[in-house]
Amino acid sequence: MEIIEFRTEGLGDQSYLLAHEGKAVLVDPQRDVGRFLDAAAARDLEVRFVLETHLHNDYLSGGPVAAARAGAELVMPAGAAPAYPHTPAFHLEDLPGPDGLTIRPVHTPGHTPEHTSYVILLDGEPVTVFSGGSLLVASAGRTDLLGPERARTLARLQYGSVHRLAGLPRDVALYPTHGEGSFCSVSGAGKYTSTIGAEQDGNPLLALPGPEEFADRLLATRLPIPAFYAHMGPGNVRGASAPPSTELPELAVADALALDGVHLVDMRPRARQAEGFVPGSLGVELGADFGSWTAWLLPQGAPVVLVADPGQDVAEARAQLARLGFDDVRGVVHDLADLATARFALLDLAEARAAAATTRVLDVRMDHERVAAPLAGAAARFLPELLSQGLPDDLTPAEPVLIACGSGRRATIAAVLLTNAGHTVSVLNDAPAPALA
Repeated sequence: MEIIEFRTEGLGDQSYLLAHEGKAVLVDPQRDVGRFLDAAAARDLEVRFVLETHLHNDYLSGGPVAAARAGAELVMPAGAAPAYPHTPAFHLEDLPGPDGLTIRPVHTPGHTPEHTSYVILLDGEPVTVFSGGSLLVASAGRTDLLGPERARTLARLQYGSVHRLAGLPRDVALYPTHGEGSFCSVSGAGKYTSTIGAEQDGNPLLALPGPEEFADRLLATRLPIPAFYAHMGPGNVRGASAPPSTELPELAVADALALDGVHLVDMRPRARQAEGFVPGSLGVELGADFGSWTAWLLPQGAPVVLVADPGQDVAEARAQLARLGFDDVRGVVHDLADLATARFALLDLAEARAAAATTRVLDVRMDHERVAAPLAGAAARFLPELLSQGLPDDLTPAEPVLIACGSGRRATIAAVLLTNAGHTVSVLNDAPAPALA
């Protein structure tokens, strides 16, 4: 038996392809299913099952499309009740697989009410568990994504679920869907897979004495919920279609600006954006989390035109957006021609320290990041809250602003937003905010 891992860095998630005797089981595929099915075809594998652990909050699932293309059986938690054909997975009702392989659903509510993990048995012995958003590496899946009213009840259920999985034999391999970098995880330890024995020995949440203490720990830190999460669960109940083509037409910037209601998203490197960007655009340089930040900051499914440098991977940007339901990408602009552009300054650490003596500093990190590594004297507002709440009250619109985060990436996004609002802006580049102190 072999397990092929597919890491989606920008979402902090993993999908899996289990191969056994020429057959395969695909677990928690995202919407861009080609990469999974191509990997199966390259290994001459017949995909027999597609397993979904839950109705995902952080991306549109490719389960229905993958199952249809592969002629596989789509298995969903019995409580999910999606609006498309599937096989419901009931607690401990085994699904016979090929050549001595058995799939055993285990109801593990907590991350979502219907959440189901899948224990893989070979010749009757458990060898692997796909735990989705239940037991994670040194952590557990969040229970507050469906609203604060249900968070504590789901946290108590999560306590029972992670202990249920922790009761498996120590040598069973643990393959979660959520991991380091995922907003579906309470915390992360920098690893993505583990074993039950390693979690028994080292997962701090398993050491808590009861469900109330467990709930207290899970809910102690206020973590942000990306705005697009509210749309992913309902989208996965309906079932996402196949993603659109990654091919995009080339547009002149004047033609792009003439499109009604379209948002320009500048994916060029931050240094290029600093030199000049289209006023009113959103600046998110291409990286693993390009799709996540764009989807978080724009209205869900809004029409988009990309601004890119020649040679940038526009297909990757398109695929990231499609995972989150942004299908209406009208084209790409590669030349800003002689358009009047807006600018901001990128500063190295020495320059930023000098500027901080006479310029107000805005820290756009998350609350828990600022608590762990504070920057005294800085105004604070988490990046997405600049759109929903505006600037902190102690910053005036006329003041120049030096923006800092953990690396300059989020600060650059904020710089474009604030420059659009008329501020004179500089960014601490390639250094964490506390380095200014």
